[in-house]
Amino acid sequence: MPLCAAAAPPSGEDQPVTSTPTTDEWGIDAGWLDALDEEHEVAQATIDQLREVIGQPPADLEERAPIVARPGDALEVDRADVVCEDGEVRSIDGELPADFPLGYHWLSSPEGRRRRLIVSPGRCWLPEDRAWGWAVQLYAARSRDSWGIGDLADLRALRRMAADQGASFLLINPLHAVAPTPGQEASPYLPATRRFRNPLYLRVAEVPGAENVDLEEDAGRALSDGSLIDRDAIWARKREVLMRIFFAHGGGEAFARWREEQGQTLQDWATWAAIVEEHGGEWHTWPAELRRPESPELAAYVEQHGAVVGFHAWLQWALDLQFTAATGDMTVIQDLPIGFAGGGADAWAWQDVLAEGVSVGAPPDAFNSQGQDWGSPPLIPWRLRDADYEPFIQSIRATMAGAGGLRIDHVMGLFRLWWVPSGGTAADGAYVRYPAEDLLDIVALESSRAQALVVGEDLGTVEDGVREAMAEHGVLSYRLLWFEDDAPAEWPADAMAAITTHDLPTVTGLWTGEDVEEQREHGTGTEEELQRGRTALLEHLPGLAEGAPVEKAVTRAHELLATAPSKLLSATLDDAVGELRRPNMPGTVDRPNWSLPLPVLVEDLPGHPLLQEVAATLAAGTANDRRPAPGE
Repeated sequence: MPLCAAAAPPSGEDQPVTSTPTTDEWGIDAGWLDALDEEHEVAQATIDQLREVIGQPPADLEERAPIVARPGDALEVDRADVVCEDGEVRSIDGELPADFPLGYHWLSSPEGRRRRLIVSPGRCWLPEDRAWGWAVQLYAARSRDSWGIGDLADLRALRRMAADQGASFLLINPLHAVAPTPGQEASPYLPATRRFRNPLYLRVAEVPGAENVDLEEDAGRALSDGSLIDRDAIWARKREVLMRIFFAHGGGEAFARWREEQGQTLQDWATWAAIVEEHGGEWHTWPAELRRPESPELAAYVEQHGAVVGFHAWLQWALDLQFTAATGDMTVIQDLPIGFAGGGADAWAWQDVLAEGVSVGAPPDAFNSQGQDWGSPPLIPWRLRDADYEPFIQSIRATMAGAGGLRIDHVMGLFRLWWVPSGGTAADGAYVRYPAEDLLDIVALESSRAQALVVGEDLGTVEDGVREAMAEHGVLSYRLLWFEDDAPAEWPADAMAAITTHDLPTVTGLWTGEDVEEQREHGTGTEEELQRGRTALLEHLPGLAEGAPVEKAVTRAHELLATAPSKLLSATLDDAVGELRRPNMPGTVDRPNWSLPLPVLVEDLPGHPLLQEVAATLAAGTANDRRPAPGE
């Protein structure tokens, strides 16, 4: 696709960690070095607990685990036959020929062993030219026809606006599905699945068959009257109308063909969603006979509840149609969360690969003295290998599909993840290592096939070697004005450059002091910490007189951003319309995070003067395509 690419908040200053900790055979680091270069030792009790959770891999794991290689690589495998994806059988003897096809193949040894052979180009696809685009919290981008939440028709309108302005991409929040029940999860970074989309984003009037049903559009549009996004009310209304459309239309042969093509993966999702409607969104509490996807009793359940299972499969078909129409020929960089809900569909489907009794987070650091627990269960590294990397492959492929770009949230998690044992605090955790080289090669293979660029969110405590590995694999770094000590003109070329993220202050919120006032209101730090943090961020906006109009602060920030030689320049719609509040304030529980609509409707964005000025500034910046030569 042409380019014309949590929440897991950043944790500390983005400086590399240079110490190499001792790692045991379970992949657990005995210690860790924080962003202030202070060494910490992991408690033995934590190590013992994590060892028990991880368990011992089978003795023959190395003989059956997948081989990830590149054409021309030497292999620790003697003569063997390889059944390629297209059915061709090729023989290899100690190395892969330089012309060996990329893809997912099966290697058979003379002894009859069969194992997966993943052949990667080793580097992600990248566009030739520099480009700029908008970062969009889609749920917040409401129009006059929205039913309380920004939807895929609004994404289509944003894409057209962006194209008219000369932008080449949109970066959007994760659109992954959550449990289809009341109590809708608001955070896009804690989905039930990373493989299917959230039907809240459907434009109901454009679903096939909608023309034959009374949609009660006025009641739907009235959902936008509130000052916040009420996902429970929106889902209740949309589900009721969508169910009527489904029973009246059903999708016909087109849906039937699509459903068959999707196979068991879609069936598992739709089955999980149907069970959730009856038994709740936490599969651990379901009747025992439904807790495993391979349960014999599950087939009987699906037969008895076929209509509801079909409805949830049909919703994904409708989402696929609308997403394709929304993206058109523009690159839409989709966001891949670091994990998924422990009671969700992916956890149910891959329960044998997940670690029980632990969750993913971040250690204490300069950004958060208590550390963080993000609530997602981690994949056990050796079990992930034993599953032929399938959970990872499916998540990358599904999130990348049909859009041309991928942003990997907390990309350091491909190298190591901070595991937090249950019953303890985030400070009681430890780092567990992952097969980063294999995972990056898989990302490169999927990127190459989809012609999709990849951005890695490398904010926070970045271990030595991570950015070098990203660069080697063609994964773009992520650089923020609020975080970088160097001027934007000195930032790397192989990066996405931006001012802020969903977890950090908007320019207007920072400049006016409103963000600090809101932090003070929610008790996210002492007065000294809050003022020191604001002062540090304001240092990144040189050349502005105190008390200058906020429009000048927004313009100045984007003028600085436009000087970055980075391949991608990204501006948030929040900044471009002068929004005071950030989408998410980490560490708060009584704030409506992820539920704040933009103050300007989608139809009115093209005429917004500040937004137009930001667009013109970035367009002019990318028109000057002079970038440093390699090594310069």
